[in-house]
Amino acid sequence: MTAQTAAKQSPAPQTPPLPQAKPESLGLSPVRLQRMSDAFKREIDKGTLPGATVMVARRGQIGWFDALGRQGPSASTPMAHDSIFRIFSMTKPIVSIGIMMLIEDGHFLLSDPVSKFIPEFADQKVGVENNGKLDLVPLKRQMTIQDLLRHTSGITYDHTGNGLVQQMYQQSRLRSRKITNAEHAALVAGMPLMCQPGAEWNYSRSTDILGRVIEVVSGKSLSAFLTERILAPLQMAETAFHTGEQNAGRLAEPFPNDPWTGDKVQFFNMLEKPVMESGGGGLVSTTMDYARFSQMLLNGGTLDGNRIVGRKTLELMASDHLGPDVKVSSPLMPAGHGFGLGFAVRTDTGMAPFPGSAGQYFWSGMAGTFFFIDPAEDLFAVFMMQGPGQREYIRSMLRSLVYAAVE
Repeated sequence: MTAQTAAKQSPAPQTPPLPQAKPESLGLSPVRLQRMSDAFKREIDKGTLPGATVMVARRGQIGWFDALGRQGPSASTPMAHDSIFRIFSMTKPIVSIGIMMLIEDGHFLLSDPVSKFIPEFADQKVGVENNGKLDLVPLKRQMTIQDLLRHTSGITYDHTGNGLVQQMYQQSRLRSRKITNAEHAALVAGMPLMCQPGAEWNYSRSTDILGRVIEVVSGKSLSAFLTERILAPLQMAETAFHTGEQNAGRLAEPFPNDPWTGDKVQFFNMLEKPVMESGGGGLVSTTMDYARFSQMLLNGGTLDGNRIVGRKTLELMASDHLGPDVKVSSPLMPAGHGFGLGFAVRTDTGMAPFPGSAGQYFWSGMAGTFFFIDPAEDLFAVFMMQGPGQREYIRSMLRSLVYAAVE
């Protein structure tokens, strides 16, 4: 039975679980995995986060999948295996795979200029700060699709700093969920770049622009393309830019104020369908849905006989694309790491203050979701929470706890 006929017969498709096995049969220590869950329980008991899910899989099977705490601070509902989360920037790897699929289809090249698809980018300038004013300088070269994928486009984010270009972003309508992807791309193209394309790694709205490139090239909305080419073939039935009212009781929510900083936490409503389908951060998903995506990556681009992306294409994506000439000065990029096409990539076993293998690749979301793929250990982990202020601490902790359990 095809996915399409199954969908016709069943109005609410379910995400099929990945196979499970006893941790010890996968070379994982059950005692140490329990310690991992206990460590997160302690954080929940301290009031650091309302709840979380944690999954560790190895050799194609899940060895540990735990749901801890509550779905939200005001909810008596316990966190569940199928709770729904805003995954924010964990949208980026999915959209990056979508772009690479179109390259595999022969629609364009990584070296193509972005202006070929979105003409507004042809006239962009670089904003250089000079005595509190912006001098607009011509581009030395056009921004490419590869620049967007590896965040060397010169585009920025409104929340990663407070330079003059970022202030322009802050004063614009870029954060609105009521503009189209086309309007969003035109707004970004109408503002100066932070630096020359290729010069610096700046985490940015680049992947939102990739979402628009997908729309232009495929002639479909971003959600239609992702569903048809990635989400449906992988049977990620719960991943979309919003979820239905029938799922209102399954939504994971953060504390209204961050327990560490006291900052107000305001996230988008997962039940509300946005106009802007943000390729950089708009998807909602479940732990099992993202696990299916992760297993596909670990398998070299295929799951259950469905090839999503070529093995060599994925190898290219999971390689460092920055090199010594690209300036990196961001806390998002730990020591011993580089950035590929949609993922951060570990280049050295040492240097970073947490364990891992060279060749490991990963990314995370602003609200605290995180995943990593370790081909050397044939292992992946998916962690979900809605605790923005705790995300860096918990990510490092998760790596230490997962690797402690690898026999």
